[in-house]
Amino acid sequence: MKFNKILQNQKAKADAVNLAGGQAYSQSDKLELVTMLLTSFLDDKYYRSGNETVKRITALVNRIEDKKFVAKAALYARREAGMRSVSHLVAGEIGHSVKGQLWTKDFFNQVSHRVDDVLEILAYSIAVHGKPLPNSVKKGLGQALSRFDAYQLAKYRKDSAELKLVDAVNLVHPPHSEALRQLVNGTLAPANTWETRLTQAGQEATSDQDKTSRKAEVWTDLVKERKIGYFALLRNLRNILEQAPALTDEVAALLQDKRLIRRSMVLPFRFRTALDALEKADLQRGHRQKVVSAINRAVDISLANAPRFKGKTLIALDCSGSMIGKPMKVGSLFASVLYKVNDADFMLFSGDAKYVNFNTDDGTLSLAQRIEENAQWGGTNFHAIFNEARGVYDRIVILSDMQAWMGYYCPKDAFSEYVKRVGRRPKVYSFDLAGYGTLQFPERDVYTMAGFSDKTMETMRFLEDDKNALIREIENIDL
Repeated sequence: MKFNKILQNQKAKADAVNLAGGQAYSQSDKLELVTMLLTSFLDDKYYRSGNETVKRITALVNRIEDKKFVAKAALYARREAGMRSVSHLVAGEIGHSVKGQLWTKDFFNQVSHRVDDVLEILAYSIAVHGKPLPNSVKKGLGQALSRFDAYQLAKYRKDSAELKLVDAVNLVHPPHSEALRQLVNGTLAPANTWETRLTQAGQEATSDQDKTSRKAEVWTDLVKERKIGYFALLRNLRNILEQAPALTDEVAALLQDKRLIRRSMVLPFRFRTALDALEKADLQRGHRQKVVSAINRAVDISLANAPRFKGKTLIALDCSGSMIGKPMKVGSLFASVLYKVNDADFMLFSGDAKYVNFNTDDGTLSLAQRIEENAQWGGTNFHAIFNEARGVYDRIVILSDMQAWMGYYCPKDAFSEYVKRVGRRPKVYSFDLAGYGTLQFPERDVYTMAGFSDKTMETMRFLEDDKNALIREIENIDL
């Protein structure tokens, strides 16, 4: 056992410096890739630019030998978590690096959830790797195009884009369909989308008053006939209710439609964005309250599969400066849900840590707003969590971008002191909200989770039975 202990101690040593300059533990390549795919829109973050994220994902894809796992991770990100651009990036790299594998055709077909997925994968492949396109890319994307109906093709024909849909058809030569034939010969009717209908209403209007009236008619038809998608409904909530306030009851009903919520793959923080926009709208108080209640109910439906843990839980949410923006909006929302459905204490931490009490009868979004109002926006000190913790817990759930730097060293000693003080070793959940690639505890010692979607919360339910539940779920995808 002597040499086993030496090996164990070696593996437990921090082996990295995070982007904030603090000591950290590196992740396995697979976990880092999955974490990045579930938390990145390829935009600039506090500690890393979008271009740097692209380079890091590309490096991981090329380094991981199990390319089938990489493909499954992209499928999970696209189909289960609603992440688009990162799945296009990985697909383009798979097409370039994997040759002669029968599963690749099926992968390109499956990862193309919408018509514009095909266009984005092709655009990435051509821009980064040039032509000719690999046969697997052409066959898989061609199979996907043959699945879409005339409305879907017309909606994403992108006639003004550099790579038009008709160009994609000519590149991949999909199996014949009547809709594709119409697209190529120019007889495919324009899609009657909400965007085109509103544009037409504005063009035909003879005055501002007429424009408002015409747009109100369009919104009325779209909402009453349920011709508007759920994400479009959220994005246009303010416009709809300002231009057609009589639709308040119908809009509230649509927002709470369980079937639409499940099908939409809307990321939960989008509800928070919609609520922020609604607060700026010029609405009657009764109308506003009705829709706010509906949005809160929609969030609860979206996150109905949040884990309900046995025993006592401590939820610790990072409120340091690097969490400002999307990480905090996601973190506060997920923390709210966990707090409401569990026997839990709540802690905010940045340079120090403090317990905060909230009313669990409040709506999820309202609770998330109150959490954010209490944020300190200071440094990032993981030691403070365990120095301040005074209860005996079965688990401690930490939601953070994991970029601790105060005190430099990882919180191993502070955690050990806490365990010694209370006489119990809790499970530690590391919930990554940024995907920067490091941990504050060794991977083998924590229950790792990452992401922005309702699927993330659902998977979290299985972690206590399987520390590798997230990776295992990806590995079990049929490809």
